[in-house]
Amino acid sequence: MGDVPLNTLIHPTAVINPKAELHPTVRVGPYAVIGEKVTIGAQTTIGAHVVLEGPTKIGESNRIFPGAVIGSEPQDLKYKGAASWVKVGDNNQIREYVTINRATDEGEATVIGNNNLLMAYAHVAHNCIIEDEVVIANSVALAGHIHIESKARISGVLGVHQFVRVGSLSMVGGMSRIERDVPPYTIVEGNPARVRSLNLVGLQRAGLSSEEIGHLKKAFRLLYRSDKTLQEALEQLELLPHNEYIQHFHRFLQSSISGEGRRGPIPGR
Repeated sequence: MGDVPLNTLIHPTAVINPKAELHPTVRVGPYAVIGEKVTIGAQTTIGAHVVLEGPTKIGESNRIFPGAVIGSEPQDLKYKGAASWVKVGDNNQIREYVTINRATDEGEATVIGNNNLLMAYAHVAHNCIIEDEVVIANSVALAGHIHIESKARISGVLGVHQFVRVGSLSMVGGMSRIERDVPPYTIVEGNPARVRSLNLVGLQRAGLSSEEIGHLKKAFRLLYRSDKTLQEALEQLELLPHNEYIQHFHRFLQSSISGEGRRGPIPGR
């Protein structure tokens, strides 16, 4: 090639099924394996020894680090070979040895949104939904059908029970046992887990005004520092000034105690 610089995007040791669809700007590292029915968007980087199985759709500008496995069959005894999906959005970092399984039933999907960070050894089971700007630390195990709302933070070395919902702008402390819903805007920690306080630092970083945070403080005291039952507190919550955060707090908790298949929220300390 003389003085012409090499710009090889796909390492010669990578194994890519001819039916996989890769944008011309996708980079694939050594010994990666990309199967049939995998689609990868522009500027995404696939690290060494990554395994991608399909049906899987991966968006743009993602970084998938060495050893990650995405799109493999769900670890669910009910799975009978259905054509289910993993769908990954844009600008995610999926670190070393993360595993993301497909959904269980025909046409269903395990969904990862945009701008998320999944640290090394995290496991995302079948039918999970992770919204946007979520951080999941090392060695977190998510069981099936978990829904994590945007901007939640989950610390390392913990398990989350199936069908649990984790609210937006919440923070879960490391090595906790999460078997019920994590209310939005709160800090949850322990075994058994308990709601400890509002996530004030997270709320400030998210740009909430002092007035909005003040209303959430009133809601928190009503829910977790009064002698009212949860249902009584939710009724009193209706009397507070309405904004999107109070409304979401109310909807989340009401759904947690009345929605079909819900496990109820984690209690206060």
